[in-house]
Amino acid sequence: MRRASALAALATLMLLGPPVSAQTRAAAEALLGTRNLAVPVEGIDRSALRDTFSDARSVGRKHDAIDIAAARGSKVYAVDDGTVVKLFRSIPGGLTIYQFDPSSGLSYYYAHLDRYADGLREGAQVRRCDVIGYVGTTGNAPSNAPHLHFGVAALGTQKRWWEGSALNPYPALRAERPGDKPCP
Repeated sequence: MRRASALAALATLMLLGPPVSAQTRAAAEALLGTRNLAVPVEGIDRSALRDTFSDARSVGRKHDAIDIAAARGSKVYAVDDGTVVKLFRSIPGGLTIYQFDPSSGLSYYYAHLDRYADGLREGAQVRRCDVIGYVGTTGNAPSNAPHLHFGVAALGTQKRWWEGSALNPYPALRAERPGDKPCP
């Protein structure tokens, strides 16, 4: 059992990097609470989202993200304004996008994509509701269960896309704000 716990800790560190300070995490949670996040998947209503952040995953780790089931090829939208900092293929996430919010205090992570939107590149400035990709099953996603794996991380002082402390995106995605409009 100790070995499994050690492997889980190592896997988490490899995926998210070292945790940020408690002060940085608290500031990032407050920042996330102020952001007017769009639901990142075409045709999905806020009320249909489910909180899978703390669900168990392999090797004793927790999910640290939410899954949004949708048909393969459904549009994936930028949840917020910001910058695409990394387009990356990984074994667990498959085809992924890392996007920083305008302050570079938060990193938005989109995984299991079928493909990127035409012309998307690292360094691109995106606006809330811009199409950035399409739902798929790449990485370790079951081939019969297309979905978007969406995560948010508090960034440390170095602002590295591969480092951060996972924050639960569910409350921010479920929050309806005055004048909020769904993506087209």
